[in-house]
Amino acid sequence: MSKALVMIKSMGIGDLCILISNIHAISKKIAQPVTVLVQKNTKAKEILKNDPHINEVIELGENEIKGFFNIIRIIKNKNFDQCYIYSDSIRFFLISKLSNINKIFHYKFFTKKGKNFFKTAKDFTEKTLKIELNPQSKIYCNKNEIDEVKIKFNIKAEEKNYIIAPSASGPTKRWGVNNYIKLLEELNKTYSSKFFIAGGKDDETLIKNIIDSSIGKNCISLSNKSVAEIIPIIAACNYAVCNDTGFAHIASGLGLKCLVLFMDSPPIAYGTYSKNISIIVPEGESIESCGHNTKGKDKILFKEVLDKSLKLVN
Repeated sequence: MSKALVMIKSMGIGDLCILISNIHAISKKIAQPVTVLVQKNTKAKEILKNDPHINEVIELGENEIKGFFNIIRIIKNKNFDQCYIYSDSIRFFLISKLSNINKIFHYKFFTKKGKNFFKTAKDFTEKTLKIELNPQSKIYCNKNEIDEVKIKFNIKAEEKNYIIAPSASGPTKRWGVNNYIKLLEELNKTYSSKFFIAGGKDDETLIKNIIDSSIGKNCISLSNKSVAEIIPIIAACNYAVCNDTGFAHIASGLGLKCLVLFMDSPPIAYGTYSKNISIIVPEGESIESCGHNTKGKDKILFKEVLDKSLKLVN
């Protein structure tokens, strides 16, 4: 019986979500759930806790993931016979070798820098497993948990229920909060709506601006909840309007219709993998040209965001 380890070096929630379809493909190929080794920042234990394709998640802290012998001590006694490394890391390769793993599949060394994140992973999985991969990721959520949050938050089918993620990993990736306030007001004029504002503890001031606004009565902050607590709330909703942030990718994986604003990151690498994601880029940019250092948050057109947000519903 095969026993596989998947090693992921990337640190973001979005990165993990994009790779889920690849992890599932490995599990299906070997007909066994797999173990995933990742950074804690990915929140993998919370995101993958209901996933039937996952046997175990090994989360390592920011310093632990940079280690060597400490990782060998963790994985060697688990007796993996194969390992899939979603990185060109020589260190991860040597760790696998010294952990007595016979079959080690990895990105070609010194090649990952500057590559398309999702396409590199997809090509690697297809070549290694000799399959054609559907890159649409799926996140599993317990139905009872979804039913519970629908009751708790009075989520009704006759309302439009949105996940809104106004934050991001940096200020150049955030559309202005006043734009979001105006957007929610306009959406609520068209359809009776409820807005769940997703973010972390560091986003509380940003979210408070929305809660304290004229549309605040229709909004619920999720900043004091864990990712595990937020996931069933997202699953209970219909739509998401987000900056390019982890919550956008979670929403996509849960099957929501998502509008994602890319203003300083490449949508061709982080948006085109999912049929659930509609993409907005700054005026004058394209899906192909928008990337890191575009710094186009002031060129995201409000009318385009509003029109595409309404189109999600229609």
